[in-house]
Amino acid sequence: MLTVEMLAKELDLETIELPDGSREIEGGYAGDLLSWVMGRAQPGDAWVTIMSNMNVSAVAQLTDVACVIFAEGVVPDKEAVQKAELHGINLLGSRKGMFELSHEISLKLEEHRDAN
Repeated sequence: MLTVEMLAKELDLETIELPDGSREIEGGYAGDLLSWVMGRAQPGDAWVTIMSNMNVSAVAQLTDVACVIFAEGVVPDKEAVQKAELHGINLLGSRKGMFELSHEISLKLEEHRDAN
């Protein structure tokens, strides 16, 4: 089992908002076209994006992802953080690119699945 808090620690991710750090990560999704994410991200995914507006929090709530990880040093706008706080959405950040970060998340998921 890999939790949001564990992933943040193991990948040295910045914590922006962490109301439910014990939430289990079951998979991952990377994408920026919000309508596409709504149709494809699964509950429990770690969603990697460079989108930073409040619609990210709305899509995260709709899809029930475990967390949103802002890649490439992107900082979410104030409204996105406020909406995440209101709805209990975990927000993390990284300076790494989307490809590298997605790969590292995939490896961590495999590592934790193999350990169980």
